[in-house]
Amino acid sequence: MDYLSRRVGSYLLRHSSPRRLLNAMQLYSSYKRSRFLGRSVHRGMPMSIAVEPTTACNLACPECPSGLKQFSRPTGRLRMELLTELLEETAPYLQHMQYYFQGEPFIHPDICELFAMSASKGIYTSTSTNAHFITAQKGEEIVRSGLHQLTVSIDGSTQAVYEQYRRGGRLEKVLEGTRNVIEARKKLKSRWPLIIFQFLVVRPNEHQIGDIQKLAKEIGVDALRFKSAQVYEYEHGNELIPKNERYSRYRKQADGSYRIKNVMYNHCWKMWHSCVLTWDGRVVPCCFDKDASHQLGQFSSAGGFRQIWESAAYQGFRNAVLKSRSEIDICTNCTEGTRVWV
Repeated sequence: MDYLSRRVGSYLLRHSSPRRLLNAMQLYSSYKRSRFLGRSVHRGMPMSIAVEPTTACNLACPECPSGLKQFSRPTGRLRMELLTELLEETAPYLQHMQYYFQGEPFIHPDICELFAMSASKGIYTSTSTNAHFITAQKGEEIVRSGLHQLTVSIDGSTQAVYEQYRRGGRLEKVLEGTRNVIEARKKLKSRWPLIIFQFLVVRPNEHQIGDIQKLAKEIGVDALRFKSAQVYEYEHGNELIPKNERYSRYRKQADGSYRIKNVMYNHCWKMWHSCVLTWDGRVVPCCFDKDASHQLGQFSSAGGFRQIWESAAYQGFRNAVLKSRSEIDICTNCTEGTRVWV
């Protein structure tokens, strides 16, 4: 077990109340039973929720509907009242809350207050950022908030390569923001947050894998993650697909076409244990539903998350996954891809 896994595992173990443990057991047993029966049987509340602070973003990355402004849904930011109501109902069961879906979380003016709301309840709290807005002051606010994990997207070791994917971004801002959190952590004598460099491997940057390993060590982050890129138009090849197949979600076929590596099994653990809440309260099944085209309910500050989680609509979606996942559009390009921890 690596350093990161030990730290996360230790935290979850120390904060696993009897209710959270029982809930996890109910979720997993109902998931296994559903797979055996071929129909959805569901018990328990979610263990993990991804909450979207905002859909706004300062960059214009290709393959990202937020950066390209291609959403049909509106741009906005999460209201504190909505999160308060969500936590009131789900916190006793939750083990992990991630403040990220689409957009750049640190555009939200109260983002550190959001972190503190879940972290103070013993929920492992994480986010992902391009780090452009992390000043020295913000770095201290992050540490004081109780955030447990900060993933920093860094897709190049030089500006010329970095900006090919992170269009409009400045590598020096990424490094400065990361250093600010590291310095704040030292100053405040805190072990949190864990800081992870995430390198999205695409063809323009795959030659810099060795360089980013050296840079991660030099900066002093806790871990480096290599992640494969989701490409929407991949069947006939794409300039973003890396040549090194180890870091690609797609495999080239004998006829020159490409297909996704993963096998499309008719089940998905995420449908039983987690979900996504958009900034305006739409409950969607997972992070692949970027435009919230499979909305399963509308959560409001009036409460009622359980009603959505146990609704006929949600059960219907779980049943659709068990019946024929390949017929669900957001599932056809779904894979965790290649993730290597260093």
